[in-house]
Amino acid sequence: MLNQKVADLLNQQINKEFYSAYLYLDFSNYYEAAGLDGFANWYKVQAQEERDHAMLFYQYLQNNNCPVTLEAIEKPNVKLENTMDALKAGLVHEEYVTSLINAICAAAHEVNDFRTLQFLDWFIKEQGEEETNATDLITKMELFGSDPKSLYMLNSELAARVYTAPSLVL
Repeated sequence: MLNQKVADLLNQQINKEFYSAYLYLDFSNYYEAAGLDGFANWYKVQAQEERDHAMLFYQYLQNNNCPVTLEAIEKPNVKLENTMDALKAGLVHEEYVTSLINAICAAAHEVNDFRTLQFLDWFIKEQGEEETNATDLITKMELFGSDPKSLYMLNSELAARVYTAPSLVL
């Protein structure tokens, strides 16, 4: 059985990951309404990834005979007034998720829970990728977003993103 504090943090992370999926679906809705279907696709794929992350935490708890408690998922509350807002909010959110993963790692380390630390190692790497992707999107939008032809090309690039299930083995 996992340490109770670690199990509680892992349980809370399920909710945070589902919230991330809601947030990114909200971003996808915004971009769809703005006529940027590629950006909408990018965030729809991102939402799928976040749902999978939640399920990885869910399965890890179940594999360790820990009860899973599903809580209500908060409604996204980010105000999107222009095409850059979602990109910047996405980076802030990914940095927040990184802090949550780090807190779980710290709690697991405190009680020498090496199995959970090994499980979380994948998420640490994933969060590095998530923050890089969010930063890259902001950079590309700053470089190309004000030129309609370049924005069209960037939108087309983002439309090509396809969902790939995570390869973490529990």
